[in-house]
Amino acid sequence: MTKEEAKKRITELANIINKHNHRYYVLASPVISDYNFDMLLEELTILEEQYPEFVQPDSPTKRVGGDITKNFIQRQHKYQMLSLSNTYSEAELLDFDRRVKKVTGENVEYVCELKFDGVSISLTYINGLLNQALTRGDGVKGDDVTANIKTIKSIPLKIQGDYPDEFVIRGEIFMPKDGFAKLNEGRLEIGEEPFANPRNATAGTLKTQDSAEVAKRPLDCYLYYLFGEKLPFSNHYYSLMKAREWGFKVPQYIVKCRKMDEVFDFINEWDKERNNLPFEIDGVVIKVNSYNEQQELGATAKSPRWAIAYKFKAERVETILNSVSFQVGRTGAITPVANLKPVQLAGTTVKRASLHNADIIEALDVRIGDTVYVEKGGEIIPKIVSVNFNKRPSGLQKLDFINRCPECETLLVRKDGEANHYCPNEDGCPPQIKGRIEHFISRNAMNIDSLGEGKVEMLYDNGLVKDVADLYGLTFDKLIGLEKVIEATEDKKVKKLSFQEKTANNILTGIDASKQVEFDRVLFGLGIRYVGRTVAKKLVNHYHTIERLENASFEELILVDEIGERIAGSIIDFFSHEKNIKIIERLKDNGIQFELKNPLVVKSDKLANKTIVASGKLENFSRDEIKQVILENGGKPASSVSKKTDFLLAGENIGPNKLAKAKELGILIITEDEFVKMIN
Repeated sequence: MTKEEAKKRITELANIINKHNHRYYVLASPVISDYNFDMLLEELTILEEQYPEFVQPDSPTKRVGGDITKNFIQRQHKYQMLSLSNTYSEAELLDFDRRVKKVTGENVEYVCELKFDGVSISLTYINGLLNQALTRGDGVKGDDVTANIKTIKSIPLKIQGDYPDEFVIRGEIFMPKDGFAKLNEGRLEIGEEPFANPRNATAGTLKTQDSAEVAKRPLDCYLYYLFGEKLPFSNHYYSLMKAREWGFKVPQYIVKCRKMDEVFDFINEWDKERNNLPFEIDGVVIKVNSYNEQQELGATAKSPRWAIAYKFKAERVETILNSVSFQVGRTGAITPVANLKPVQLAGTTVKRASLHNADIIEALDVRIGDTVYVEKGGEIIPKIVSVNFNKRPSGLQKLDFINRCPECETLLVRKDGEANHYCPNEDGCPPQIKGRIEHFISRNAMNIDSLGEGKVEMLYDNGLVKDVADLYGLTFDKLIGLEKVIEATEDKKVKKLSFQEKTANNILTGIDASKQVEFDRVLFGLGIRYVGRTVAKKLVNHYHTIERLENASFEELILVDEIGERIAGSIIDFFSHEKNIKIIERLKDNGIQFELKNPLVVKSDKLANKTIVASGKLENFSRDEIKQVILENGGKPASSVSKKTDFLLAGENIGPNKLAKAKELGILIITEDEFVKMIN
């Protein structure tokens, strides 16, 4: 065979196999036997080994994996990956409908889809080829799992048809019920613990470092939303239908609805039929169909205002409450935990459940020895929802909330207006100290993954760390040889956790790498109460340095976007303690980042103090670009028209409601050309 003949045959085989893959995994209508398919794949594999220069990027042989990923690189999402708001109530769905119609008018059209219980994924295609696959992460950045995603046969490596040059399509990776059952059978055969449920198995598989192992797992994928500058249609439904033509596995369980009665019919149908599906679902997603109306409605910091998830009521089981223990969190909050007679719930064995706080215990009137109802609902941790009083034995004592810390015996406090009791001994209560360190090293903060709860406890118990700054004083000599008994079996065999040379070096390497972590994650890691990841980003983008934030007054803080009185008060309180200032100074001395590396450069003040809403398609700017330009010229971009709006920048196909509201409020409406003249 000549080189030219080999090149031609490799291309021919790749195209044939990709088509058969699509028919088998997406259309579920194969036309050749498994044996004949395997023979085609084997021929292609042999030819590619002989002529590696002709291997195509979308070759079916990429499906078998083989890439080893020691660390998953985090990459920026081109379009922020928001989470959906959840509801369990039809009344709340009607409220959602009213909120939507207040902006869009009465003729809104919804699209109803199943809510798959899997792991969200964002796929980027460039010139028809799969370029990148990112997990949700924190919504701004996600882990690059492209090598693993390429092994999932229902995800096309190359698409066909009249697709845009570049676009993003999002969906859910999941494991079908049959595949999950077979996977667990195989694990039991080799003496490994079975996975608790398909979602856990899916999440664990996506983070497997060897893509060849991922290829062996029965993962599947449904795609359900597109992003891009040049999408083929102006609404969600027809864009999905087009994506199906390109080769994507778009679910068939989709309907368009004009009335909420139709939405409720869809919900009720699938609430009854969900157990008959070959995969797990936990609800229904309702989306506004029109892209223009979606843009008009906008989003909060966490969720789009044009979509909502209706969650089905959770499975409920009955069991016995054996005892209640009280845990101390890093903020000093005391959480009562119910210890239960083990029971199966939603595919997992439940032994513990949250009782939340003293008010919940009082409202439930739950007592040790009661038969209780437990469910998961939308919670990760199961919870007790009620007591079966018909089964209550006589003489059970009322359950009183503790008044002293279970760890340090300090008298607990309960602030006005708050549900939780707190231990005020934040500098002397071990779980609080260890909790703050564990928060600091967590993935979304400093990401020192070589340390974990057990190791932090060892360091604390040996007097090596009393606060987060102490981590940077650790040395090899201090770590080597540390050990702790973590299990003593009935036959008196002792299992120990000890720091050997490799462990010690990994810890020190992780600590050193954390010096490159960006300022917003450092700020989040400090554990200031009420300062989550989103708030930390807002503060860093506004103040740029820790010194400016430290010196900000209460009045200045509440003027920052999304910073209310509660958050401002907590920040002021944090920086009022000398011990916190000293910890920050020690962290600075060890090279921790307390300054925004690439702050927004304000090029002019031509839009100073001006709030501008941009709506409709613009000729020279994408949505993100117009926001950036407004900020660079001192202005403030906003998503909705209000009395505070100074200008409405009107593009092509501008939302009629925004236009009408601007006219009603007497707000100046400008064209794109006029805007460009203003900033030039």
